[in-house]
Amino acid sequence: MTGILVLVATPIGNLGDLSPRAVATLQQSSLILCEDTRHSGKLLSHAGISGVRLAVCNEHTETDRAREVLSLLDAGETVALITDAGTPGISDPGSRLVRVVLDAGHTVSAVPGPTAFIMALVISGFDTTRFVFEGFLPRSGRERGRRLAAIAAEPRTVVMYEAPHRVERTVVDLAAVCGGTRPVAVARELTKIYETVWRGSLDDAVTHLGATPPRGEYVIVLQGAPPRDEITDAEIRSALHLALAGHSRKDAVEAVVGQLDVPKRRVYDLALAEGRHV
Repeated sequence: MTGILVLVATPIGNLGDLSPRAVATLQQSSLILCEDTRHSGKLLSHAGISGVRLAVCNEHTETDRAREVLSLLDAGETVALITDAGTPGISDPGSRLVRVVLDAGHTVSAVPGPTAFIMALVISGFDTTRFVFEGFLPRSGRERGRRLAAIAAEPRTVVMYEAPHRVERTVVDLAAVCGGTRPVAVARELTKIYETVWRGSLDDAVTHLGATPPRGEYVIVLQGAPPRDEITDAEIRSALHLALAGHSRKDAVEAVVGQLDVPKRRVYDLALAEGRHV
């Protein structure tokens, strides 16, 4: 006899999006793992679920919690994993626990449901046949520069999450590497009363966000890079400007060469012309 770990998607704002199957699965579980017991307790109360133990499973406790989960699964029990909003494992805890459970020979399943980046993508108006999900960008440093430059060159639609206090800066950085005319959709408060989706250019998005008090979690959907015959010097300089921040010229050049697929000599010459030093 073996138990099962079930990842259960929960509403991203509107409680009406909790599916009947999700309710049944949570009610039948021996343990529900969550990010915040107070937050999830309100959700369970709304759904009429009672008598099931809640336990915290977040980025700090996910590994330690695995021992208890495996013990329950060995006894043939069902354990459910939820997050504060959306699908577990998508920019939220879950993936490490899934790996541990699978490695122990147990079954992992899921109850599908709300995911903010999918909703934002399908209502953005951009191509949905091929897309890239970037999650949250690094807050600073070389890795942020690399990711931004890779996004600028990405031909597929790109979807990102961002916190309200960082969204304006991220759009400013995107405009710097992608060019201010690149189309973008900025969604916030999805499924809630004040849901908004703003669409326009990156330059206009900077102005819009500067005039709008940040509120709620944001999803940024960026139109993919248009096909082109050659990367311009201006685009290389923009990528170098980000890559050089706090890092050596050599590392910055190598990063830009990899991101934009342009000759190393050309990038190095532009880096020398920039006169940037660590």
